[in-house]
Amino acid sequence: MATLPQASPNATLRAKTSLALLVLVTGLAACDKQTTASGESSAKTEAAASTETIKFVTTQDGSPLEIKPELFDTPAAKEFLVTGKNPYVGKEDAIAAGKKIFQLYSCTQCHGPEAGGQVGPALTGPNYNYAKDATNKGMFETVWHGTNGGMGAKGKGLMDPSDPNNGITPDELLKVIAWIRSHGQLTGNEDAAS
Repeated sequence: MATLPQASPNATLRAKTSLALLVLVTGLAACDKQTTASGESSAKTEAAASTETIKFVTTQDGSPLEIKPELFDTPAAKEFLVTGKNPYVGKEDAIAAGKKIFQLYSCTQCHGPEAGGQVGPALTGPNYNYAKDATNKGMFETVWHGTNGGMGAKGKGLMDPSDPNNGITPDELLKVIAWIRSHGQLTGNEDAAS
């Protein structure tokens, strides 16, 4: 049987040091990429959540609707901006606030005291003037930027262009939508992707 040459003590030490360094670097890299239950790295998930948002379109013609991201300044508004789901739907305190806001902006004058319609259409469904209003994203777009049918824009800075502080905020609008949904058959969260 042939004998293999023995490594020098310095070569053995270098090999062990290299192996330890490799294990340390691999371990540190793994710590930086903690995985979530879905298998995505948390860093990747956080980056995607901070940059990807739903895309708004106008009800009038479907053109892109740009809304300043800084207007989405509450946790609920930020969640809506990413998911298209209204976190206030079914929340009694938000529904009560939404009713007050609906009255404050005189929405009752056209849509009635319970959003069932008057001069303007019913907002509670199941039939809508604009089919997209069955979703919270669609109803948000319609109220924010207005319609071709006579309702002007209600969004902050759009309601009265001479006063950028005038108009409803995204958070207030989500509460109004939650109040409207409390009267209807749909929550609007059934198809948040549209």
